[in-house]
Amino acid sequence: MTDADQACSTDADETESGPSLAPLMGATYVVAGIAHFLIPERFAEAVPPSFPRPVGLVYLSGIAEIVLGVGVAWRRTRRPSAWGIVALLVAVFPANVHLARSDTLNDLVPDRLLAPARLAALIRLPFQAVLIAWALRYTDSDEEAAAAAEAATAEA
Repeated sequence: MTDADQACSTDADETESGPSLAPLMGATYVVAGIAHFLIPERFAEAVPPSFPRPVGLVYLSGIAEIVLGVGVAWRRTRRPSAWGIVALLVAVFPANVHLARSDTLNDLVPDRLLAPARLAALIRLPFQAVLIAWALRYTDSDEEAAAAAEAATAEA
C-alpha cells in the first residue's frame, strides 16, 4: 500500500485490538445529518425560540454532520473533523436543553409516548458528554493513543 493509499484509508485494520470505531461514528453523523433534510420542521421545533431562522440552522447543522461524519471516517481528515464534531455537539446543546425543558415534545410525540420521550430528552443531556468524549479520542495527533483508548473502551 502506498503512502497516499494509507493516508486516505480508514484505520479498520491498523490496530491489534480490533477495528477503529471512527467509521461507525462517521456513519452515525451522516445518517443524523441526512435526517435533518428529511424532517427539518421536526428538528426546527427543538431550536430555542431566541435563535434566528430555525430551519436554516437545522440545514446548517445537517450539512455539518454529514461533512464531519465523512471526515472523521478517514484518517487524513479525522483529527480536524473530530474537533468539528466536538464544536457541533457544544453548539447544538442549547437545542437539547430546550427540548428537554420546554413543552415542545407535546407537539412531537403522541400522548402515550410523552413520558418516555421526556425521559429520553433528559438522558440525552448527559449523553452529549459521552459523544464529546468519543469525538475527543480522535483529536489526539498520536494515532496510537486513540487506538489504545479504543482498546480500553472495548475491554470495558
